[in-house]
Amino acid sequence: MPRVSDAHREQRRQQILDAARRRFARNGFHQTSIQDILTEANLSAGALYRYFRSKEEIIEAIAEDALRQVTAPIGQLTRRRPLPPLDAVIEQLLTNAEDFGFRPDGFAYIGPQVWAEALRNPQLRELVQDRFAEVRSALAGVVRAEQAAGRIPADADADGVAGFLFGSLLGYVIQRVLAGTVDPKSYSAALGALAGG
Repeated sequence: MPRVSDAHREQRRQQILDAARRRFARNGFHQTSIQDILTEANLSAGALYRYFRSKEEIIEAIAEDALRQVTAPIGQLTRRRPLPPLDAVIEQLLTNAEDFGFRPDGFAYIGPQVWAEALRNPQLRELVQDRFAEVRSALAGVVRAEQAAGRIPADADADGVAGFLFGSLLGYVIQRVLAGTVDPKSYSAALGALAGG
């Protein structure tokens, strides 16, 4: 039997994750069976179990990927120098999210399921908490830059403001998915107005 290359293994693993993500986005984690994922991926059970021991492992891998899609652009944007004003940072983050987060299998449809699943899965909860802490830390850096520029009061708690901003970003995702009534420009302008920008 010929040796399977690392590239082939990674391609097959990604095939499984893509199929699972599509099914999870349509039907939710708990309404999707392993058989549903196999059907979507056009694979046998043996092929799937070479890569994942359980549906829970697939959920964790998809959660990791979804969280990485969110945290990576935030980290990149907040490392820019000079750092753009807060409303520009928020608008860019939300615009980036439009490109990859709101397609039918995007993180915006998976994220709320991940958050709910994290309530019952301690390993997933730890992963979510770690990634959320990264986002809050990056946003706190933006807040401190805004304080240095005089656009946010110097005595404001930067971590507390970052927590508020992060909650607002999560709120954007929920409103965009469920109501579709928000857009990056108006939402970031509203946050900028609240921040006094």
